[in-house]
Amino acid sequence: MFINHTNHPSQYWSDAQIAAGRQYGVIMDMPFPQIDPMVSSAEISQLAQEYAARIIALHPTTVLCQGEFIYCHALVERLLAVGITVVAATSERVVEESYGDGVNEKIVNFQFVQFREYCR
Repeated sequence: MFINHTNHPSQYWSDAQIAAGRQYGVIMDMPFPQIDPMVSSAEISQLAQEYAARIIALHPTTVLCQGEFIYCHALVERLLAVGITVVAATSERVVEESYGDGVNEKIVNFQFVQFREYCR
């Protein structure tokens, strides 16, 4: 099982990202928690422990974890410690800019490239 633990449901992924995820197993979405920017590091640690327990109970082979940095670090450490592979999605940032009539417009697209494993 490949758990997608992000704010980006797999139903909106590109075909390439879905194919890459399926190489790890059946894709299951586990929505990323809303994290109040005012909470303490101790509260983040507790939240990471709760989600780690939920994830470990599902026995995934791999977890995609991306979002709030401190939470991700805490969760990734816990998952790696029990032998679960954790990955991040890498992408190419494609920017289109146009200028005219006093309006500057920038459109940014992120195109999936690969999943990269976190190091132990």
